[in-house]
Amino acid sequence: MAVEPQHLDEASGGPARPARVIAVANQKGGVGKTTTAINLATALAACKQKVLLVDLDPQGNASTGIGLERAQRDKNIYHVVIEGRPMAEAVVETKVPGMAIVPASVDLSGAEVEMVNLDNRESRLRRALASQLQAYDFILIDCPPALGFLTINALVAAEAVLVPLQAEFYALEGLSHLLRTIDRIRKRFNPDLEIQGIVLTMYDGRNNLCNLVAADARANLGEVVYNTVIPRNVRVSEAPSHGKPVLLYDVGCAGSRAYINLAREILVREDRLSAVAS
Repeated sequence: MAVEPQHLDEASGGPARPARVIAVANQKGGVGKTTTAINLATALAACKQKVLLVDLDPQGNASTGIGLERAQRDKNIYHVVIEGRPMAEAVVETKVPGMAIVPASVDLSGAEVEMVNLDNRESRLRRALASQLQAYDFILIDCPPALGFLTINALVAAEAVLVPLQAEFYALEGLSHLLRTIDRIRKRFNPDLEIQGIVLTMYDGRNNLCNLVAADARANLGEVVYNTVIPRNVRVSEAPSHGKPVLLYDVGCAGSRAYINLAREILVREDRLSAVAS
C-alpha cells in the first residue's frame, strides 16, 4: 500500500523542498471536507510523506476525528493565529506515523471578531507556517465552511486549494461561488494560489444524479477533477466516532482504498507540476 517518497533529501531523510501547503475548502458545509482532510492526511502519511494537518475550523472536528483529547489542545491554532505563539508550540503528534496536527479548540469560535483589529490579519497563518515548511512534505489546512478571516488566512497561506465536491444537485452552483472567492484572493493577497484539484465525495455509482453531476463536473472543469471518487461508505462515517481516520479503523474498506488512491493521484500530480516548474 505504501508509495515511495518522491522528494526526500537522501542525506537527512527529511523533505528536500518546502512543504506543499494545501487548503481543503468548500464554503458549503456537509460535503465531506473535514473527512477528506483527515483521511487524505493519513493516506499521504501512509505513502511515506511527512504531513501536518492544521485544524482551522472552530468546530474542531478534525482534532476530534483524529482522536485528540481535550487536554491535548491546551496549545492550539487559536494561540498561534490570535496570540502570535510559535506554531511549534501547538504541534501534536498523532497515532499515525509521520503525521502531526495543530488542533483547534472552542476558543477559535471568537477568532473572527478578534481578528478585525489585528495587524496583518489576512496573513497571520502564513507567517506562522513559515517555521514549519522545511519539516513536512505536505501541510493540509481544514478550513471552516464559510468565508471569513479564518478561511481567508488559509487561502493566503496556501499554494493550492483542494475542493471536496459532493455529488448532488447544488454542488456546481456552490463551487462557482468558491471559485469566485479564490479569484478574489488571488487578485488581492495571493497571486500564486491555484486549484490543486476537485474530488467528488459521498459518491454512489448506483445513483443517476451522482453520475450526472460527475459527468457535468468533468465536462466543465476537465482534468482538475480527480479520477478518484470517494464513495458513500458507512465505515468512513463511523470512524470519527472512534477517534480514528478510516485507514486505522478499517483499512480494507472501500473508503480507505479510495483515500489511498487519491493520495497516490495527488503525488503523481505534484511530481508532474514539479517537473514542469523545473
